[in-house]
Amino acid sequence: MDGPVLVTGGTGTLGRAVVSRLREAGTAYRVLSRRGGDGVVVGDLASGAGIDDAVRGATTILHLASGPRHDIALTRTLVDAAVRSGRPHLVYISIVGVDRVPLGYYRQKLAGEGLVAGSGLPWTTLRATQFHNLLDALFTSASRIGVLPVLAGAVFQPVDVHDVATQLVELAAAEPAGRMQQLGGPEVRPMDELARAWLRARGRRRRVLPLPLPGGMARAVRAGGLTAPDAPRGTGTFEQYLGS
Repeated sequence: MDGPVLVTGGTGTLGRAVVSRLREAGTAYRVLSRRGGDGVVVGDLASGAGIDDAVRGATTILHLASGPRHDIALTRTLVDAAVRSGRPHLVYISIVGVDRVPLGYYRQKLAGEGLVAGSGLPWTTLRATQFHNLLDALFTSASRIGVLPVLAGAVFQPVDVHDVATQLVELAAAEPAGRMQQLGGPEVRPMDELARAWLRARGRRRRVLPLPLPGGMARAVRAGGLTAPDAPRGTGTFEQYLGS
């Protein structure tokens, strides 16, 4: 990388881990944010304000910013600015299962992948499985009713956010792959088993209640739609996350 790396979404869970990895590697970077600060370039993907200036001079863009309802629009704004600025390598983070699990947000991410691939820019897309903290938050919320409901038959492959950050920084430093790659956690496990591990680690007593929910989303998750068992795997387990 001859010039600085621009990181969108640099203040989020993944973004903070990526910025830490870039700093450790001694890589020049700047973080896109609506508010100023050290190492920050001010810009707003929602309105487009400041994005041309933010992109200018960057040789690589790590696009980690996301919005459940506006992901396509945010990505289009960034892609258009990147095209105007030259040909930076655009690295896009997506989710394993966006092409298999019928969720509105996943359709947005899949469309974002298409925007990046069709942009004419050098590009690489990484699909990752669910982060450990997502399951942690899900179990925390679900357990408030006195039991811990889970989707019967569902399997997950949670991945450590730091493993994903390491992979993204490596992809940013490499030549554009021009294709989608995947990264999963080290273990594919039933949701009820993960829930019991969470209860043990958090010292809570709840009955795990598997619910056989209907619908296409539930069927896709039961069929392993959120897993990538044949893809490269990270090293951090769910129990290691819970104990950290």
